Amino acid sequence: MKILFVPKEFPHGKVIGGPIIIYNRIKYLSRHHRVGLASFIHNEDRRYLGTLEPYLSELELMPYPPPRNTFRRISDFFSSEVPPYMCNTKSSEMHHTVAKMTQRSDYDVVIAEYSVMGQYLYQNSDINPRTKRIVSCHECYTISRKKVLDLYGIFSIRGFRAMLELYRLEAYEFAMYRDVDKVITLTPEEREGLLRYAPGLDIDVVPHGVDTEKFSPVSPGEQEMSVAFLGNYPHDPNREAVMYFIKEIWPYLKNTLPGIKFYIIGRDPTPDILAAAKRDRDIVVTGTVEDVRDYLRVAKVFVAPIRLGKGFRGKILEAMAMAIPVVTTSLGAEGIPVEDMHNIVIANDPETFVNRVVKLFKNDELYQRISQRSRALVEEKFSWQKGAEILEGVLEKTVVKDK
Repeated sequence: MKILFVPKEFPHGKVIGGPIIIYNRIKYLSRHHRVGLASFIHNEDRRYLGTLEPYLSELELMPYPPPRNTFRRISDFFSSEVPPYMCNTKSSEMHHTVAKMTQRSDYDVVIAEYSVMGQYLYQNSDINPRTKRIVSCHECYTISRKKVLDLYGIFSIRGFRAMLELYRLEAYEFAMYRDVDKVITLTPEEREGLLRYAPGLDIDVVPHGVDTEKFSPVSPGEQEMSVAFLGNYPHDPNREAVMYFIKEIWPYLKNTLPGIKFYIIGRDPTPDILAAAKRDRDIVVTGTVEDVRDYLRVAKVFVAPIRLGKGFRGKILEAMAMAIPVVTTSLGAEGIPVEDMHNIVIANDPETFVNRVVKLFKNDELYQRISQRSRALVEEKFSWQKGAEILEGVLEKTVVKDK
């Protein structure tokens, strides 16, 4: 097959968070298929081109659209055919490039990675008519924005902003899903969420994965008395999880476990995260790091108090692969067939979260049991190879559909 990927972010080999799944999909599919890429890219990411280029038959890159000023945002709100929430990545250059590549190289299938990139497949009449179109939904924006509104309420700044972001979003997002040949999600829960809005959608689940050789069990001698979180912080569910942890959970942990540290690992920490770290020397903000394992391996427990967003959290798999016990919410564990207090720890309120983190620090038998079982689960079910094979089957089925 000839497969064209159109991701929201350049999926290089050093990236963390959601885009790492795209890198690995490309890497594994390129073994037996021709793979192309059309992507936005930040200048600082060009140094990583060599991590991906060996797997590509062709590559088209372009800068991100410039930030939209206040006047343009107001104009988008009232007149853009694309809903305001998706306008930050609105690009006529990308629209034309995707169509041009499908025509020039006669792709069998084009995959928009992240729903926001589906705008380049939807109502793009210049796409090769024989090219099947797929939206890979990492997170349904309509469901996600409604969750923010429900959590914060309309009279809060975040809730009011979510209400504005929902303007025309549901109608456009689900029209886009109905228009393409296939939708894929990362979890069964996300699939069911989409089907509640649009029962007729053709949806397959293609799970996330992890490099189980790269993310190998840590040595107990390397670990500090610390907890860690990993993410890209411009993504609001990550930022919100960290700030919720710092405000509602961290003070009680520090009181119970004197000397504990909190490592906040990952790209572009937001001003509120940086301000919190400035006030507390036991909070360590790393920013972008060359290898996240260098910081994960010193953590005794991985914390993920996720309350917003949908989709799959690859960061949790990475911690589990390193045999680091994970304490997360029910939402954070979506898509992973885990059992509370067996191979993961679930805590949906601050008090439970504190108590269970402390229990892991103080109960060696419980710690070792969850550590070993979490690694075993990842090895059995979540290698990148397994996910790529499932995706390959979905693509083959989609390409021959209606022929």
